[in-house]
Amino acid sequence: MTVVATAGEVDLGRFLRPGDRIVIGQACGEPTTLVEALIEQGGTIGGLSAFIATSFSGLFTPAATDACALSSMGAIGALRSLTRAHRLSVIPCHVSQVGPMIEAGIIGCDVALVQVSPADANGDHSLGLISDYVQAAVARARVVIAEVNEQVPYTHGELLPAARIDYAVPVSRPPVQVPPARITETDEAIARHAAAYIEDGAVLQTGVGAVPDALLRLLRDRRDLGVHSGMLGDGLVDLIEAGAVTNARKRIDRGVSINGALIGTRRLYEFAHRNPRIRMCATSYTHDAAVLAQLDGLVTINSALEVDLTGQVNAEQSGPAYLGGTGGQVDFVRAGARSPGGHAVIALPATAKGGTVSRITAALSGPVTTARSDVDVIVTEFGAAELRGRTLAERARRLIAVAHPGFREDLERAAHTIQRRGF
Repeated sequence: MTVVATAGEVDLGRFLRPGDRIVIGQACGEPTTLVEALIEQGGTIGGLSAFIATSFSGLFTPAATDACALSSMGAIGALRSLTRAHRLSVIPCHVSQVGPMIEAGIIGCDVALVQVSPADANGDHSLGLISDYVQAAVARARVVIAEVNEQVPYTHGELLPAARIDYAVPVSRPPVQVPPARITETDEAIARHAAAYIEDGAVLQTGVGAVPDALLRLLRDRRDLGVHSGMLGDGLVDLIEAGAVTNARKRIDRGVSINGALIGTRRLYEFAHRNPRIRMCATSYTHDAAVLAQLDGLVTINSALEVDLTGQVNAEQSGPAYLGGTGGQVDFVRAGARSPGGHAVIALPATAKGGTVSRITAALSGPVTTARSDVDVIVTEFGAAELRGRTLAERARRLIAVAHPGFREDLERAAHTIQRRGF
């Protein structure tokens, strides 16, 4: 039987035990009322730990981890402040692995904290803004605690029966929002080069941020674009309203944009509410290799911190600073590169730190997120380097050509060994 409590009466101690491992809904699906209660009450319960993939709420400060030790797949969003304070344990994994690792007990889940919409006529709650690993957490958890937020949209896709909820906390508060990023001239230049790979009928996968936002603005003249992505922002609304996204040419899921996370503003959430043209799915579908293999013309757009002269991509760590994460990059890079008529684009500015550091480098300063054997196209504001099927020596030449001119001479010297040996 479901226990119901008001937001001001949340007592996690009724259900949590010392040492419990918690999995929390992420991104804009973060159950902020429950997280606030966890931070306030967790210290008295003792020994708690929690996993959350990303967080944009700002609730998880270094001090908050005194109540509950936190782990994640990366330093995405507000979690970056925790890595700077050495208060976040990073699990290197693809986002597609999170659900299976929860199911297998590798990522422990005694308690699931989730945010859902109000129930429908059948007593089922929509998972609203996030569907990726939530069902895996619910299936594994001893206790399911749900924040039932009347301001969360009812989205088509994954549902949570009311009977599966052990502790329901009805609230009415705005979900976490991520406003569109400020777009610079550099972002626009990168987007123009990336847009050249997107033709009518292409299927898009992209993230959120300045470059994806700039890119989507350039696609309003396309026709019959499709969407199959792990996350989407407000730009999706613009493309659908412009008639550019119809999903009419996809071999599967025709007429429907497939997505795992809505990361944006109230405009996006209202558009998605009971909208049959948007379907929220778990990563077992959005990132599945067999599903992605059915998408012709799949163009994937992902980001990086740096790329070395052979094409290795680092999207996680710059020197001692952990700034990103593995995410779904590898899943989609492989799919885009193998899709008939498709491409896998890694987009990044040519420089960092005010132009003082080249992001096209002789050697990476952090780990290899995407192997050079998987890489297809690297795009900066200076152009596109097509690397698939190219020798290491030719890759170095092409990457130097899209590096900032101020660093090309040094990179050419660094590439001399590759050019001489051929590897």
